[in-house]
Amino acid sequence: MLTHPQFDPIAISIGPLAIRWYGLMYLVGFILFIVLGNLRIRKGHTAFTSKMLDDLLFWGVLGVIFGGRLGYVLFYKLGDYLADPLSILKVWEGGMSFHGGFLGVLVACALFARKHRLSFWDITDFVAPLVPLGLATGRIGNFINGELWGRITDPSRPWAMLFPQARSEDLRAAAGNPQWHEWLAQYGALPRHPSQLYQFALEGMLLFVILWCYTARPRPRAAASALFLIGYGAFRFIAEFAREPDDFLGLLVMHLSMGQWLSLPMVVAGAALWQWAHRQAGNSFSR
Repeated sequence: MLTHPQFDPIAISIGPLAIRWYGLMYLVGFILFIVLGNLRIRKGHTAFTSKMLDDLLFWGVLGVIFGGRLGYVLFYKLGDYLADPLSILKVWEGGMSFHGGFLGVLVACALFARKHRLSFWDITDFVAPLVPLGLATGRIGNFINGELWGRITDPSRPWAMLFPQARSEDLRAAAGNPQWHEWLAQYGALPRHPSQLYQFALEGMLLFVILWCYTARPRPRAAASALFLIGYGAFRFIAEFAREPDDFLGLLVMHLSMGQWLSLPMVVAGAALWQWAHRQAGNSFSR
């Protein structure tokens, strides 16, 4: 059985200044966005320029930060933040939502498209294959931090991992389950799925390969955007079965997590957009 390596979340410390691995992973994701975007620009068949790509990244970063924070507030802890509205500004305490960040990026893309007089779908189709590697680096950041661990699994499984930082949650879980209590006494922590790595593999690497290969040649306008919605929504939905739900929410209706309920509309919207894109395929193509 594996044990989480217990990385130091601080990568570099100089006096009072501390640079965390999670922040560095965000930076790597943004760099990969620029590198991959410029690769596509050099191949031609796009209205984008390198300057526009830099501009889009700036808009996108704002969308991720503001959308991600507001999404977490609205989807996960609305009651707590209504009781203490100023705590919304305390982003250093954590609390970001992918689905909120995704909506923020869509708003940023719409504003960018309006500014440059481009089709919204041309923007999102260009961006779709550039995003998954950024998601992958984010999940590596989660793993380094030892956060967002997975659900309890059998210790005989080769992927089972002990997360010592989940001790308090392990104690609560083991209190009502004799088998888990025995495992906790034996191993000092409960064996869990390393769900951050599952999400790294599915939402990050696999989704990147699918989208990068699919968009290597011209496709119907909005088709790449639809494939991103379907792919991310489906992969996130699957990975959530191994991820421990937020302790303050637990499982919701039909024993699905909040992440799963937020991912289902992405799959449905993606399927509808896919059909629309291919019906329009004879009119225009996204490069």
